[in-house]
Amino acid sequence: MTHVIAQGTPAAPQNPPAAKPPAAVSGQAPVEKSGDVFVFRKEVDEVTLHATVVDDKNHIVTGLDRGDFAVYEDGQPQKVTSFRHEDIPVAVGIVIDNSGSMRDKRPAVNAAAINFVKSSNPQDKVFIVNFNEDFFLDQDYTASIPKLKDALERIEARGGTALYDAVVASSDHLKKSGLLEKKVLLVVTDGDDNASRESLEQAIRRLQEENGPTVYTIGLLAEERSKRAKRALREMAEETGGMAFFPQGLAEVDAITQQIAHDIRNQYTIGYHPSKPQSEGGFRTVKVDANAKGYKKLQVRTRSGYYAGQQRTAAPPPTPEPTAK
Repeated sequence: MTHVIAQGTPAAPQNPPAAKPPAAVSGQAPVEKSGDVFVFRKEVDEVTLHATVVDDKNHIVTGLDRGDFAVYEDGQPQKVTSFRHEDIPVAVGIVIDNSGSMRDKRPAVNAAAINFVKSSNPQDKVFIVNFNEDFFLDQDYTASIPKLKDALERIEARGGTALYDAVVASSDHLKKSGLLEKKVLLVVTDGDDNASRESLEQAIRRLQEENGPTVYTIGLLAEERSKRAKRALREMAEETGGMAFFPQGLAEVDAITQQIAHDIRNQYTIGYHPSKPQSEGGFRTVKVDANAKGYKKLQVRTRSGYYAGQQRTAAPPPTPEPTAK
């Protein structure tokens, strides 16, 4: 295994099937091709939001135009400078609990994770982090299903649950790579954090740094430990524009990962230049409204805010020797 913080330059991307560049959209950020990956180059100081829109029946709405959206930062309206609604490639970190209580759950969780990848954009780049009292990058960015399967099956279900540390380190790995503009973490755990150096509040702050990932969480929680763990998983997801799921059993996990893949592939990407200079720093609240003919009430799910100009990398904790396999 390789400790995620100690990881150096990301492995060379695998070659997925060739794809055409996304169609141009008015105000869209320029597109460059790096190998077989289409990379969106964001304008300096442009804030990028990834937003899911649902109607009053919680059905995803996909046919909206740029003029249907209004963006607010700290309560002030902002001018939208770029907009697109396309299934763009995503950099994804799959972060899975490897503690002792997960031993019997991992086969079903691993199968659901692979089906999630299969249901996603074939241009996505995915890495796998397994964690217990520590966290390990068992597969760096790849589109190879066999490599991802191999990493998921490196199970050493033992020890505690350093959930917050694993999430922060994985978020840093996403931001460090610069591989793709859109970033997602899929987190699966069955317990409350009991081994992290980071607190929940510190973890959320790190996730809310500029251009941080959208987090989706799946909590396989026993009733006696559910209250605190549910709060943590819900806050990490909701503050970043993702969703938290709490299935009643393992049989539901596969359908949940399919729902998450569908959500990711049907988001709007909205960019704006803040009226308040980024150099002033600080936390900025963000709100996006959507109104369109034919819809009574639309709800927009996106990050709740961000820390301007803060794209830091965590100081690495002591790195244990890689576990022999």
